[in-house]
Amino acid sequence: MSDADKPIGYWLKHLHNLIEEQFDATLGDLGLDRRQWQILNVLSGAARSRGEIEQALAPFWPDGVPRLEAALDGADGLVARGWAGYDGDTFSLTEEGARHTATAAERVGETRRLLLRGLTPEQYAETVRTLSVMAGNLEAALARRADGKHH
Repeated sequence: MSDADKPIGYWLKHLHNLIEEQFDATLGDLGLDRRQWQILNVLSGAARSRGEIEQALAPFWPDGVPRLEAALDGADGLVARGWAGYDGDTFSLTEEGARHTATAAERVGETRRLLLRGLTPEQYAETVRTLSVMAGNLEAALARRADGKHH
């Protein structure tokens, strides 16, 4: 089977796995995984409550329910490292966390540029638009099925 004959599901899963592997290579020596990077990125905008962090990250978790305990509060989490602090239920970056976030952001930017090499901004935008339409089609079909309408 040629690459052109492989279904979209193959390419989506393959790309997802490659992105995860690249993030590990990009951030691994900083001691960060992709989930921790996502938390740092959310906190780089402003202090956030646990609920706000969970809401921001929900789309990136397979079941839509972020589990922040290990990445944020665990023994190797961002709080234990001194990269994030909290006051009540509000988390924010520390100065050290902000420095590490800036380093990680540079590397993530390089990874994004690598991922998009050979694509015009218009091609990327159209790819995202196409995937969004496909997702919307399936979301609507699943919603109809859940409502008992199989059409």
